[in-house]
Amino acid sequence: MTLTNKLAPGSIGVFDSGYGGLTILSEIQSLMPEYDYIYLGDNLRAPYGSRSFETVYEFTKQAVEALFGMGCNLVVLACNTASAKALRTIQQNDLPMLNPDKRVLGVIRPTVEVVGNISKNGHIGILGTIGTIQSKSYDIEIAKFYPDFKVSGQACPMWAPLVENNEYENEGADYFVRKNIGQLLTKDADIDTIILGCTHYPILLNSIKKQLPENINVISQGYYVANSLKDYLHRHTDMDSVCKKNGITRYYSTESPEKFEEAASIFMGKKVSAERLIIQ
Repeated sequence: MTLTNKLAPGSIGVFDSGYGGLTILSEIQSLMPEYDYIYLGDNLRAPYGSRSFETVYEFTKQAVEALFGMGCNLVVLACNTASAKALRTIQQNDLPMLNPDKRVLGVIRPTVEVVGNISKNGHIGILGTIGTIQSKSYDIEIAKFYPDFKVSGQACPMWAPLVENNEYENEGADYFVRKNIGQLLTKDADIDTIILGCTHYPILLNSIKKQLPENINVISQGYYVANSLKDYLHRHTDMDSVCKKNGITRYYSTESPEKFEEAASIFMGKKVSAERLIIQ
């Protein structure tokens, strides 16, 4: 199917390297069901977490261009690795040439903005992919808002694959969750708030909470990203006016639609119908 058959002018684009962004989309849909959405998962090239900055940037730019080409005026990078490694360059260098009237938003800043309302002592832990932790994007953003806060990060390279392979409820998942949380708390025993810095991780929330003391808060991004997007559209009426509101969502994957549909039910809690999209 050609790209012209996939046009959906006015849809809000939601992009992720795989399935994790569906946890963000689900919260956005719940808060703003009237809008049209296009979800694009680059499952063929996932995971992004261990890829270089240059590769993540190129892949993310290609996906953004594809969503723009399908009629999206606003794209949300519902992927922490893409937000960490590609967002700023796309916003500053590429958008003026691609289309200065379109916008690309990420998931890191909306998450960081609420930390100060949740943490009581300013000791923050970040659990994320290798790429997100190495980028120190959360450290940098938190320092802008809360310069006195202490931030410790821990890469969890096995968590996303466990979720994507539907192994998130077995003993192996508990083992890696326990191991990585232990490593994080060893870095700072005073952590009172942990950010799940990967959109896959809410699927592991039950296991995560089993391994944490009750006094530690866990921030799952979907709710905060959804509310931030709603606020953005409220403040930018020019963008809101070009977003269609028919309550239609379309799903695309760069890999097998059948495989995507099966996995999506884990993240969305419902069945979806997907199509394949080849991006270059």
